[in-house]
Amino acid sequence: MKILILGAGAVGGYWGARLHQAGIDVTFLLREKRAEKVRKEGLIVKSPKGDAVLPVKVVTKGSEGGPYDVVVLACKAYDLDSAMDSIAPAIGANTTIVPMLNGHAHFATLDGKFGEARVAGGLARISGMLGSNGEILHSGASGVSFGERDGKPARASLVGLDAACRKAGIDGGINTNINQDLWDKWIMLSTIAGMCASMRGTIGDIMEAEDGAAIVAETLEESRKVAAAEGHAPSDKVVASLQSMLTAKGSKAVASILGDMEKGGAAEGKQIVGDMLGRARKHGIAAPNLRFAYAHLQAYEARRARGGLK
Repeated sequence: MKILILGAGAVGGYWGARLHQAGIDVTFLLREKRAEKVRKEGLIVKSPKGDAVLPVKVVTKGSEGGPYDVVVLACKAYDLDSAMDSIAPAIGANTTIVPMLNGHAHFATLDGKFGEARVAGGLARISGMLGSNGEILHSGASGVSFGERDGKPARASLVGLDAACRKAGIDGGINTNINQDLWDKWIMLSTIAGMCASMRGTIGDIMEAEDGAAIVAETLEESRKVAAAEGHAPSDKVVASLQSMLTAKGSKAVASILGDMEKGGAAEGKQIVGDMLGRARKHGIAAPNLRFAYAHLQAYEARRARGGLK
């Protein structure tokens, strides 16, 4: 099968690198500057599971090398519009789009552009970041999940992608209840992103605050109520696991959104926290912590738009 991955960051880059090593036909769709660097230096991966410098296939236009069986969107949620334009020429009659974006808002946009039947559900649990020279610094988890959003048996392209992941040693694969998995991750993300962004620290830092643990637990409960109202209440086991992870003393866990903000970059506040807050309001659910966190993120974006402290 032929796979096109838009983006070569921590998620798309690591996933694609391991697929390439396993002999899978993978191509990366990249911006000109990133493409030139990868062509010249290779895709560089540094990982506890093995370092590598890989001469991967790279294109800068979706019209090159297609059509593809699977197109993976591994971009930031705020880049969705440009990403859709980029992949459109790569879409054939039987192409499946697997978005790995945070939140849920992207599904309606993708469905409107390409048709609901073409868009699967997908999420990544890959720990890592890009280094200063564009290298992929993988630090732990390496799982991806994907599946049919209507609950039907997986189509052939997803079955093929699942087999490719197993060959490459990527955890996860087909998930028959991908919608619940997406909500479980979003509950976690809205909590950790909202808290790390508004308190400007890791989970361990937040736990040093007198009311830190209580505020995090309250925020998690706000998101849990939204998920339940949307028909995707997490199990008690999932909630207990998230609460334990998000209130662990000394934890170095941190939302990537904080790193984006500290670099002065764009942040996925609207897609991760704002959309969750909007759904809370739709259902009449009080969400004061999400409200404050999103206001903080909006203020950050307003300051960034005018060039900082001026």
